[in-house]
Amino acid sequence: MGFTLVMPFLPLYLHQLGVRDLGEVAMWSGLCLGVTPALTALLAPFWGRLADRFGRKIMVERSLVSFVLVMGAMGFVTRAWHVLALRAIQGLFAGYGALTLTMAADSAPRDRMAQAIGTVQTAQRLGPALGPVFGGIVAALVGLRHTFLIAAACYLIAVVLVFVMYHEPGRHARAERSDDPRSTVTFRNVLAFENFLLMMAAIFGLQFVDRSFGPILPLYVAELGISSARIPLISGMLFSIAAGAGAVGHHYCAALMRRRSATGVITLACAVAAAGAAWIVVARDARWLFVGAPVFGVAIGAGMTAAYTAAGSVIPASARGAGFGLLTTSSLIGLALSPIVSGFLGATSIRAVFALDVVALGALAVVVHHVGGDERPRPSTPGKVEPTITEEPLLSETV
Repeated sequence: MGFTLVMPFLPLYLHQLGVRDLGEVAMWSGLCLGVTPALTALLAPFWGRLADRFGRKIMVERSLVSFVLVMGAMGFVTRAWHVLALRAIQGLFAGYGALTLTMAADSAPRDRMAQAIGTVQTAQRLGPALGPVFGGIVAALVGLRHTFLIAAACYLIAVVLVFVMYHEPGRHARAERSDDPRSTVTFRNVLAFENFLLMMAAIFGLQFVDRSFGPILPLYVAELGISSARIPLISGMLFSIAAGAGAVGHHYCAALMRRRSATGVITLACAVAAAGAAWIVVARDARWLFVGAPVFGVAIGAGMTAAYTAAGSVIPASARGAGFGLLTTSSLIGLALSPIVSGFLGATSIRAVFALDVVALGALAVVVHHVGGDERPRPSTPGKVEPTITEEPLLSETV
């Protein structure tokens, strides 16, 4: 939430720093917003590998402390390039997002991994949904510069929470992990785990489709006949509804995975999300969007959690940092490419963006179903205790 307290208002801040031309504001905003995820995508596997070696907790604390310092420093900059430089530094030291998923997977019993990952992803959805609302209120009260200090305080609270409340597995647990024949792995080994590359592709595809709405949704709302004065309100409501629905999907994914395999959940999620996107394509007025957006959001949230859980189930605990780092890289690449493709395609036809989402989700559902398989849970036999997920992993663990 601290991050999104200020980033949506970055163009206004750059204007305050003396960038007057709207084209230059757009250019600096794009560079400043793009450099951090680009560098994070490159370095996430590296930080994950270090976390496997030296511990997750200290790596998360390192990342959060860097954000405290950088966010605080942004409140004192005087030039646009200062913001760009600080955003680049953020990218170099980021990586807490992937590591928190790793910590959730490590902390949970195997049969509750989906629930743990889904809970963390729910928080990752709700933070950005609430951040701009609180950020707008804080900026109106204390100004944009001081809002950066409030954002730094949010990260400081996160550091204290991790330091005080998270208890990392001790040496005995690490010794047990070292007995795992797969405990010494490289990035190439991680990529070779069964269906890991498929899950990377699924995460990329779901993230790509999820972020395609950003550049064109307000324009689509206008195209459907909403007056210019109401466009910000309607668009904001739709963004919030989609984010909240995504959080619901993350949260309830674990319940779905008790009835279906991980690939089955992903396939179903892609199909439902495609239906939601198709409803948006054929919308005749803005009210239709309030039906399609929550359906789309719930499905994307469930599919993302299932993909992370499926990948986490085939990675040994000693290599989860590197594995989740690679998954984060695929997610961030989708995050970076989606607005670019949507922007260019939207210049031709806004509905074409949502049509592309339908096609992409349909193709992803077919690929995941045929490549990953879709084993249904076996019917129970009277008097016989069915095996749990701890005895029968979601995906094969063979290399």
